[in-house]
Amino acid sequence: MSAPPGDASRHVVVVGGGRLARALCDSLAAIPTPVRLRVTVLARDPGAADRLARGAQVRATVTGAAVGFTARPFTPATTGPGAGYAADAASMARLRPDVLVCAASAQSPYERTHAPSAWTELVTAAGFGVTLALQAELVSRLAAALAAGAPDASLVNAAFPDAVNPLLAAAGRPVLCGIGNVATLAACLDAALGGPGPRRLAVLGHHAHLAAPDPAAADDTAEVRAWLDGREVPDVTTLLAGYRALPRPELNALAGHAGAAVVAALAAGVDEVVANLPGPLGLPGGYPVRLRDGRAELRLPAGVDVAHASAWNTAAGRRDGVEVDDGHVRYPERARAALAAYRPDLAGGWHAGELPEVFARFTALRDHLRTVPPAPARARSVWEEARCP
Repeated sequence: MSAPPGDASRHVVVVGGGRLARALCDSLAAIPTPVRLRVTVLARDPGAADRLARGAQVRATVTGAAVGFTARPFTPATTGPGAGYAADAASMARLRPDVLVCAASAQSPYERTHAPSAWTELVTAAGFGVTLALQAELVSRLAAALAAGAPDASLVNAAFPDAVNPLLAAAGRPVLCGIGNVATLAACLDAALGGPGPRRLAVLGHHAHLAAPDPAAADDTAEVRAWLDGREVPDVTTLLAGYRALPRPELNALAGHAGAAVVAALAAGVDEVVANLPGPLGLPGGYPVRLRDGRAELRLPAGVDVAHASAWNTAAGRRDGVEVDDGHVRYPERARAALAAYRPDLAGGWHAGELPEVFARFTALRDHLRTVPPAPARARSVWEEARCP
């Protein structure tokens, strides 16, 4: 959407005040762009939003980047004292973003380390995909709000886009693409290969591939597939080993940096953005893509068609414990069994149209299981993990 009259800047709205939002904004503060960017940070914690925006503004000042940062509260209260912005059409119409990045959800990926409980045990047993409804609820409301209040804006989703974006597409919620996951892996591969760049590098990969593959896995979805100048890259596992060994917060920072390059280019209105991104076109997993005129198109290597790439990513995503097909959410056997022990009604799966109700059920289940301590062996394992550098 165009900037206000007399203002040649372009507007990026970042929803979230956590690690990924911080990494994204810190990198936006250092990326040169042909036009000035205005970045508005929306977070439920006003203090976190203010700290994030102030830190990013200092970085922008030091680097001389043409970008300014502002913090605003993100709250259901849009009128009266303490009024801020919310996931509603009126807020989006007032903000008038060119690009909105959702870098927040109702479920932190770090909870297992910082607050282990029976809930984090369930997520470990079932797979990260069991949190899908908790990842999707906020961005689903933001997508609906943008469609009504700022329909020209591009929505970029950082909340489990490999599975959330297919859910949004099935529900008719417009989302351009995601960031993180395959984008992070592709950036690591690019560095390992000497920096050929995204135009020469095509990557298929899923959130599940952030972890190294099981050596016993025999199928071809166990590891990322990559092509350089149309030729498949051998021994991807070795190339990625050192990067996968980085602590997860450092990988998160890399995700923010890679995402910032895409967001800055989109906001600046460049003719074409070439990247490897999760969830384009509402597809599961991640793909090599080309973004232009507010649309995404795949740039798959010769011999790989859309049907094959989508089926490959769907199969890879089962390692996360979830599958989204035509709006239907299904859990593979491992996840279904773990969830059935608590909520058999959810274990059978659900449809995108049921998201608000399913979100409420998962929230109630999580809130209850958070009050239950983890089994002693599991608690010890988490404690040991937390001590690792």
